[in-house]
Amino acid sequence: MTGPRSEPSNEIPHYLRIKERILSLIVEGKLKPGDRVYSESELVTSFGVSRMTANRALRELMFEGVLTRCAGLGTFVAAQRQDVDLLQIRNIADEISARGHSHAAEVLAADRIKADRRIAEALDLPSGTEVMHTLIVHRENGQPIQVEERYVNPAVAPHYLTNDFSTITPNEYLTRVAPITEFEHFVEAIKPDAGIRSLLGVKADQPCLRVFRRTWSGELVGTCALLTYPGNKYRLEARSGKSRQTQGAFLGDKQA
Repeated sequence: MTGPRSEPSNEIPHYLRIKERILSLIVEGKLKPGDRVYSESELVTSFGVSRMTANRALRELMFEGVLTRCAGLGTFVAAQRQDVDLLQIRNIADEISARGHSHAAEVLAADRIKADRRIAEALDLPSGTEVMHTLIVHRENGQPIQVEERYVNPAVAPHYLTNDFSTITPNEYLTRVAPITEFEHFVEAIKPDAGIRSLLGVKADQPCLRVFRRTWSGELVGTCALLTYPGNKYRLEARSGKSRQTQGAFLGDKQA
């Protein structure tokens, strides 16, 4: 682990000097996601500061999503997170491509089911109506980043299941045949069950983000979907405008 190598300065608070040094090591690639960073004791010795000052620097970097703390193990550089914009619906394959990465999809289910009360209400259909269902794992550079479980109203997209969703995403197809006129998102943090943990490769104590999405095409509810993301790789954002592209803080330890 590269040492902090403090340079004395009286111009900025000591905790900011510590933060800037850690951030610069991350930007330079000397500290990478998963690397352990300095303990409070190491920072106290290197920077000549109090333990309270060292703690504040580490705590703020955790609040900002830069670091994560594992009890009994230490403090580590957090995995890079991608933003999910709640004010628009984007094709996940396009998002991944825009980052210069490769997208792949594994289709685990593509079938017709009888809608139970919960699904029927979401699609505004009578209970027991036959609807189309898909379960897909999306991967970025081979790593699972989203589990998409989707239910589709056959009146809106009757040929939905004829597609090969390993080569075209549901979003891409549905946007073409049933343009979205309205949508809603509901977000919650969840403790995933064993099935989701296995699909996303997350640990039992690792939280996930789940987005419930419902879309309309004209007067009809077209689809409802549960989109589950590993909580250490994604954060959610919503802005009223796109003119201010600044890095905001994401409060809370992502590994809690």
